[in-house]
Formats: sequence, C-alpha cells, structure tokens
Amino acid sequence: MMVSPRPSEISTSAHERVYRTLRTRIMHGEIAPGQALTLRGIGREFEVSMTPARESVRRLVAEGALFLSSSGRVSTPELSNERIEELAALRALLEVELASRALPRAHMALIDRLQNINMTVAEMISKRDAVGYIRSNLEFHRALYLRAQAPAMLAMAETVWLQLGPTMRALYGRLRRTEPPHNHKLIIAALKAGDEPGLRLAVRSDVTQGLRMLAG
Repeated sequence: MMVSPRPSEISTSAHERVYRTLRTRIMHGEIAPGQALTLRGIGREFEVSMTPARESVRRLVAEGALFLSSSGRVSTPELSNERIEELAALRALLEVELASRALPRAHMALIDRLQNINMTVAEMISKRDAVGYIRSNLEFHRALYLRAQAPAMLAMAETVWLQLGPTMRALYGRLRRTEPPHNHKLIIAALKAGDEPGLRLAVRSDVTQGLRMLAG
C-alpha cells in the first residue's frame, strides 16, 4: 500500500530544494551583489508556498549569503573593502591548511582530475562564461580539499565561498582573465613533487591575490 507523504514532509522537501538551488546560484555568482529577492518571487519561481521560501531565505541570511535590512529587504550582500579583506584572510587560513592536509593523500588520480578541471576552467575563460569559471574554479579547490578528510573545515571554507559568490562575479569582470590562474599550475606541480611549502604558498596566492586587488 502506498503512503502519501505528510504535508510537513512535502514542505521540508520543497524548502531543501529551494535552499540548495539558491545557495548554489549565490556561490557561483549567478546573482549580482546587492540584487533584491522577494519571498513572493522565490515562491513563484519554485512553485512553492511562502513557508519554504521564508525558511530558505532565513537559512541563507544566517550563513551570510543574503543580507536582511532593518526594513525587511532581502538582497545579496555588497561587501565593503574591509569585509573582502577579512574573507580573503579566512580563505588563506582555511584553504592552505586543507591543502596541506590533503597532500599526503594526493594520488595521481586526483592530480589527473585537477588537470582535467583546469582544462574546463580554461574553456570557461575562453567563452567569457563568468559563472562557469567560478563553478569550475571552486570545483578545482573542492576536489583537492576533499582529500584532507576535514569536513568541518571544508564546510567553513564553503561558507566563505558562499559569502563571496556575488563579489567573485564582480572580480571576474575586473580581472579580464584570458587564461587559467597561474597558481593552479603551481598547485598541481607542488602536489606532484610532494612540496608542502610550495603548495601552501601557491594556494595562499591563488585564493587571495584577486580578492585583495578588488579590495584595493
């Protein structure tokens, strides 16, 4: 006998779907800095009631992915130079440590995967696809950091990526990249050589240089 899902289960499923989709869009820079979102608009797009829309927004505000003004306006954050500098410093702390922990488990299959992802990064740059570039760039870093087997630390890094998503889109337009980040090649070379100091330096440079240029 088939059992119909309870209304609360349907609501939870809808809320999770809306939350995950919006979270991914923000992280990949699909939504510009300062862009307003409304519960009504979210509900209409995802064909859900106000409750899942409200819960999704609440979670994203708590993660720093959305900003809730005193008047109740919800938007993606427009980061100050000080905030960008702070988040760049956080990336340097967290991601350098994740890369260092990943190094002993960086087998050739991982290195091959990173090289393949870097080819996708190059393809996105040639297409001038900002969202594709951010997505593949984060995939490069996530693939490496997963080898660290430090899920709490990786979750913290992803929260920083989430807060930076819209700003990364603005940064991409400022940089006018024509080729993949040079530091990606240095990261791969350090992994091949088992060079921890070189890896730490390459990761720190990769995750901070562009952001600090934007803040400057």
